[in-house]
Amino acid sequence: MIMHRTSGLLLHPTSLPGPYGIGDLGPSARRFVDFLAAAGQGLWQMLPLGPTGYRDSPYQCTSAFAANPLLISPDDLLELGWLQASDLDGRPEFPEDRVDFGAVAPWKARLLELARAGFESSASEGDRVWYAHFREHEGFWLDDYALYHALKTHHDLRPWTDWEPALAQRDPEALAAWSERHRDEIELQRFIQYVFHRQWSALRDYARARGVRLIGDIPIFVAHDSSEVWTHPEWFELDEHGHPTVIAGVPPDYFSATGQRWGNPLYRWPVLAADGYRFWIERLRRVLELVDLVRIDHFRGFAGYWEIPASEETAINGHWAPGPGLELFEALRAALGENLPLIAEDLGVITEDVEALRDTLELPGMAVLQFGFEDLEDGFGGSSFLPHQHRRRLAVYTGTHDNNTLLGWWAERNEHLRTQALTYLNGDGQAVNWDFIRAALGSVADLALFPMQDVLDLGAEACMNRPGTAEGNWLWRYREDQLDPSAAERLLRLSRLYGRRPYAPG
Repeated sequence: MIMHRTSGLLLHPTSLPGPYGIGDLGPSARRFVDFLAAAGQGLWQMLPLGPTGYRDSPYQCTSAFAANPLLISPDDLLELGWLQASDLDGRPEFPEDRVDFGAVAPWKARLLELARAGFESSASEGDRVWYAHFREHEGFWLDDYALYHALKTHHDLRPWTDWEPALAQRDPEALAAWSERHRDEIELQRFIQYVFHRQWSALRDYARARGVRLIGDIPIFVAHDSSEVWTHPEWFELDEHGHPTVIAGVPPDYFSATGQRWGNPLYRWPVLAADGYRFWIERLRRVLELVDLVRIDHFRGFAGYWEIPASEETAINGHWAPGPGLELFEALRAALGENLPLIAEDLGVITEDVEALRDTLELPGMAVLQFGFEDLEDGFGGSSFLPHQHRRRLAVYTGTHDNNTLLGWWAERNEHLRTQALTYLNGDGQAVNWDFIRAALGSVADLALFPMQDVLDLGAEACMNRPGTAEGNWLWRYREDQLDPSAAERLLRLSRLYGRRPYAPG
């Protein structure tokens, strides 16, 4: 894949500022795009956009296709006239610098019900035509998801395996009867997805007009409590009660001495192959409707994945199992085009077969500077993550959502490693996050990306996720007063110095 030499920021939309308890697709998202443009950046990378379930993780979504309703902007609904200012009366006192999922979710759910009533009473004919087109175009997933989410809401958000057996096992008569009684709740879920799609399309157009492209993220596995697993249990390694027999994770690594037990059910790859990998084709087609490039999370799982018996409490006693390999990507190319705009997240335990698959597909991989500089402890710069080892077909990061912020990481390093790193960077330690940003920008790698926290000079308090921990993740938000124009000017100057440009507008 031919890449444009550019750079950008990693920021999930939930981390945007605003008065509604969570970042959304409205005015603050547009101001962030303006910041990117002023800083000469061409990319906005975000985490998976799906509706979050277990512990609010964007990597444990309740659908591989649907979008997160919490990202819908009340301000933009007010502008359309589908909400009234009085609908916002009684808004909870949300914190400024973190997401309070427990308070946001029920408040925004009520707003979206009001917005649907506003749509029914005041939408233009054009709006109604657009809605009908959306329903038809997204039929592969939308109807199943709307039914699943309506059922889940009716069952107080309990997992589908805890529903009445006839509904959990998708008995046709039981589903038909329930659907007839709850048509309005099901239609509400379709409408919510339409509203997201409408707002997202406007934001993407706004970004493109300013030379900014969007990078999305697809987790390789889907959550057990999801529309897809409930709708198509035959695609997954489940027992007769719908529970996983084996689950996904990774062996012990840098992040955890016991590995990571993700809990996702594993695919029955032969079943997916027999259907021509239609699930994956439609999944990638859907995300490419929303973004311009896609980071494939845990790319190594397509070559081989860590299979853990579901009864195990940690990931230690798993084993490697073969993935679908090149066959899957040949099916994707045949359906979606030869030049798939993908970034392979090739971190962790990477073996020759993973590298061969990535290189055969001519996909850029990833390099994380924090990992590279960890290896400078012994004074030998042999890590492929260090800038002098980079190649063009690569995306280099100062850190990812799974790392501490650069300043938080630096504060935890010993004096010897700091000295080695500053020698490498030719820095004085006064603004070490910017020393790392400059090193990434100066790399030969086509893409350079930085968490927003690193550009805003933030420490460990702004960490997005700590792998292996259960609480306190996915909450960070920046405040509006932290969006410093001087940081944009500095980033623009450095990006231009190292020959990185935004995309042409449009």
